[in-house]
Formats: sequence, C-alpha cells, structure tokens
Amino acid sequence: MSRVLIVGAGLTGSLCACLLRREFQNKVQIVVWDKARGSGGRMSTSRPPDSWSHSADLGAQYISATPAYAESHHSLYSELLSSGVLQPLDGLVEGLQQKDYSTNYMTPLGMGSVVKHFLSESGADLLFEHHVTGLYRHGASWEVQRKQGSSETFDAVVLTMPVPQILQLQGDVGDMLSVHQRQQLDGVVYSSRFAVALFFPPDVVFSFSWAARYVSDNFCIRYIAADSRKRNADAPGRGPSLVVHTSVPFGLQHLEWDKDDVQPIILQELHKLLPDLPQPISIKCQKWRYSQVLTSVPDCPGHMTILNRPLLVCGGDAFSHSNFDGCVESALSVLNVLKASL
Repeated sequence: MSRVLIVGAGLTGSLCACLLRREFQNKVQIVVWDKARGSGGRMSTSRPPDSWSHSADLGAQYISATPAYAESHHSLYSELLSSGVLQPLDGLVEGLQQKDYSTNYMTPLGMGSVVKHFLSESGADLLFEHHVTGLYRHGASWEVQRKQGSSETFDAVVLTMPVPQILQLQGDVGDMLSVHQRQQLDGVVYSSRFAVALFFPPDVVFSFSWAARYVSDNFCIRYIAADSRKRNADAPGRGPSLVVHTSVPFGLQHLEWDKDDVQPIILQELHKLLPDLPQPISIKCQKWRYSQVLTSVPDCPGHMTILNRPLLVCGGDAFSHSNFDGCVESALSVLNVLKASL
C-alpha cells in the first residue's frame, strides 16, 4: 500500500486528501501533516478564549463562486451546500464590489468547517505540530524530516504550503528544481496583512446594521465583519465577534513588526471608524505573512512536479489563484498527477 504525505492542512491539502481517498478508497494510506495546532491554514476559525463569545474567521471571510466555477465545480458546491457547511451570504456587505454575477456563500460554523469537512471525508491520519524541515530521496521513497520527532518515509509527497516555505526546505528539493522551476517559484508574490478578532460579552448588540463593511478611506483598515452576524449565528447567551483586516499597504509596511505592537494601531483606527463599539472581553491578533497570492506561478496548471519517481509535487493557490476555486483547481490538478503515479 502506497503511503502519501500531504504537507499542509489548509483547503488545498484537505481537498486533495479527500479526492485521493475517493479515487483510491483503501488502497492508499493518506497522511496529512501541519505545523500549526489545528487545521484550516488561511481558512482557519479562531475559538474565543472562553465560551461567552462566538468564534471568528481571521482569514478567508466568505466564498464567491463565479457562474463558470459554480458550474465546473458544481459537485463540490452541491456537497457543501447539502451538508450545511455552506449557505448563501444574505447579510448586508457595505462597499462590496460584486463581479461577474458571482454568488457569495458563508459558513455557519466558520470557514474552518470547510477544511474540516474535507479532512473528515478523507479519513487521513491527521497530525498537527508536525513542521517539515527537509526531504531526502532514498531510492523509491522520500525521507521526510521534521523540526521535532523522528523522520518518516513516504512513497509520494505533496507540498501545499506557501512557496517561500517550500524553497526553505533542506535536503534534496533545491537540487532537483530546474533553473526554470526555481525562477518560477522565486517570482511568486504574496500580499501580507494583519487581522484582529474582538470577542464580546453576551449582552452586547452592535449599533450598525451591516454584516461586513469594506473601508476605502482608512490607511490601516480595509475590512470589518460582524462575524457572527455574517454567519447568521447570533444566538442568546453568546456574545458577538468582530473581525478587522488591515489593508495590504499597511500589512507590507509593518510586516516585520511584532503583532503586539501593531494591534494598538489597528484598535485606535477601529475606534475612529466605530466610536460606539463596546469594550471586548478578549482580543486576538494574527499576522498573515502570506495572505493572498498577487503573482502566481506562470504556466502551471495547478501544480508543479519536482520529481516523478518517487513523486514530489507542489500545489496550492500559488499555482492557480487565491480563492476557494483556485485551491479546488490545484487539488484536482494534483490528484491527476497522483493518479498517474500511484
């Protein structure tokens, strides 16, 4: 039985694991490693420090399906809608520039529930706090080393983490990249931003009517969401949550700052925009060094194969584009490579 390691428990990695299981059933062992303490990646949902407040999406906020992707990825959208993971986004989003007659969807349980759905369907061996540091080829297999713990051997490896982290891997990966491949990977550009979640007590009711709002006249803040309202999740006994995303220029300007030094600036600007905002009971700040892909790998249809045997393939939004459907395209592309190899 082939052992396949998928590095990264974000959307691309989780969907890749799910599709691989459906294709090969029990003929393959699927292992997913992630360096974080939980799944989701940039689609993770943060729990409040206590049970008094709703959770908050610090990364992706909602899913927009163009008519073309709604058709080509119909089976996945249908699956997520019928299982209740996705629902239409009905709340008011101020300043939203709707394009291409897209349909917007939200997740009642948070964006992380999409990733958890696919991971559950995959039946993969899911291991957190497994930080891959190097890959070494040994004949027909890969020895994969991690920061803590012993190395393990796999027949195929799929890398779905951000490209700069792929280029930092020790071992044989760098030597196996062609000059052209390295140039393509070096050309990938990400935006960076900070996100802040504010958790409120149960008696708080926001004075504004919108579920989310795009801000165009602030140097720091680009987007605010009443996260529980956006998800139609307001419930008695639980306080609302509010999510703030900074602008890309602000994120780039403060990229090397400690998030604890950036948080007061964001909160000060938030108070200017929402002067009546009540006092939260807790706050969480997140730095997204690799937020969205601005420049993807050119001429790569969703993946890059570094070695055919033993298979080493890269996937993720850097090889397509930075949204739900881009990750789906990449996962489907990686699946085709795996089908030809295993």
